[in-house]
Amino acid sequence: MLFTETPDWSALGARITAALIGQHGAQGLDPESFGLVLITQGVEGPEGFAHRGEIPVYPCSLVKTFHLIHALALLEDARIAPHGEMDRALRDMIRWSSNGATNYAIDLITGTTGDTLLHGAEYLDWVNKRERLNRFFWALGWEEWQGCSIAQKLMDDTRYGREAQFAGADGAHLNRLTPLAAARLLWELFDGTLPLSPPSKARAQAILQRDKASPDAANPAYQLSEYLGGDLPEDVQIWSKAGHNLWTGDTKTSWFKHDMIRWQAEGRKPLTIVLTTQGQGMAQTNPQAFPQIGRLIWDMTEDITRV
Repeated sequence: MLFTETPDWSALGARITAALIGQHGAQGLDPESFGLVLITQGVEGPEGFAHRGEIPVYPCSLVKTFHLIHALALLEDARIAPHGEMDRALRDMIRWSSNGATNYAIDLITGTTGDTLLHGAEYLDWVNKRERLNRFFWALGWEEWQGCSIAQKLMDDTRYGREAQFAGADGAHLNRLTPLAAARLLWELFDGTLPLSPPSKARAQAILQRDKASPDAANPAYQLSEYLGGDLPEDVQIWSKAGHNLWTGDTKTSWFKHDMIRWQAEGRKPLTIVLTTQGQGMAQTNPQAFPQIGRLIWDMTEDITRV
């Protein structure tokens, strides 16, 4: 595993999870309905805490950060030709969590298009190309990738045609991510190793940055005001990507809300956090639950992240 769970982090993590359940149990948050990962730099390497970090969940738009990294790697290798629409798609799929932009990037990464039904060898060839989205991350050799799959396109409701074929009647091949995999990606982008040059890493970091002073900050689509960074002090730097599904027409993809975030402030070490939640109470009823959780984690990790 990427990080060590020290006794101090284990004790703090237990206090944080208990506080989250106490604070949001009325919205349906219980020990089995959320995953949490916290990582910071320790004396001998990354340290942190995980609660259900190895449990795969339907990840909603957290997968878009993975597609951003994959696309930038292919652009570097000249396997995708740079062009303005690609630039716009990479920006909008993170900044506004655009599904259309993401699916444009997926088509270019995999050489696949369309939603109509396919059969036989044509369908198998299409599936093999889509699986490039998974093979790229399997090749990194991350233990945290076990149980993950991100080969499905992003949908605003239920799936049709070849997308439904690929998902399977029982949803066995729907996207899934572990909180640990999301945390590892964010950690590696800033503090570790990824198959990206420094300029491409800087580009990814710039796309993921959230500005609390921006005119867009109050817009829920900007994924800040109703997420973990929404109630942090004004001087905190934030990089994040969230995922949020209400009712989609498919119970297996409905009522999820997640966030993967890195924050940094003077006098404190950067902290990487991934929170995944399932249930209508957290996803819809209380939009300020995530900002409240973010502030709670900010306050409770002050001592352990102090420089």
